[in-house]
Amino acid sequence: MVAAAWLLKMRAATMRLNQNILLLGKKVALVPYTSEHVPRYHEWMKSEELQRLTASEPLTLEQEYAMQHSWWEDADKCTFIVLDAEKWQAQPAATEESCMVGDVNLFLTDRGDPSLGEIEVMIAEPSCRGKGFGTEAVLMMLSYGVTRLGLTKFEAKIGEGNEPSIQMFRKLHFEQVAVSTVFQEVTLRLMMSEPERQWLLQQTSHVEEKPYRDGSLEPH
Repeated sequence: MVAAAWLLKMRAATMRLNQNILLLGKKVALVPYTSEHVPRYHEWMKSEELQRLTASEPLTLEQEYAMQHSWWEDADKCTFIVLDAEKWQAQPAATEESCMVGDVNLFLTDRGDPSLGEIEVMIAEPSCRGKGFGTEAVLMMLSYGVTRLGLTKFEAKIGEGNEPSIQMFRKLHFEQVAVSTVFQEVTLRLMMSEPERQWLLQQTSHVEEKPYRDGSLEPH
């Protein structure tokens, strides 16, 4: 128990490393969730569909800023905003807010098992769904969790009616392990064996890690 508590403390301390990290893939770029992104995020979450899919309640703009700040400080949560990489790189003057398509998160949810992370992804822009943005964002986040956070097990909890998301995680080797009739969600799990780890690293070998400075980094 002492060893687990120490490991959890070390993992929690590393969860906020992404405050200074940008991950650049082929389709998406992952950047830390800063106050710059809040207005667009707030507009997204006015959508009843997204509220239903994410089991969220609508917040005021002030509450959204407070939530962003708490996520920024939370040692058990790692959050990236997902940008359309092509749009962001093709327009030197484009703001990150104008290129936002969603977010991807990792949580340390089990204090008794610091090797387990819960992952979730949201592609909020309807025009950006079905283009592989969510798939690449999840792969990049899984790789980050394995290589930077030391995670070896991942879970995804998805609403029963969100079939596209369930199918996406299944294609990424997640297996369904539970169904909750109370919460109307399924739980899928990925155990990071050595073959799975090598597959994941191969899938994300193109990803570049760059320094990030609160939205001031030039996209090129």
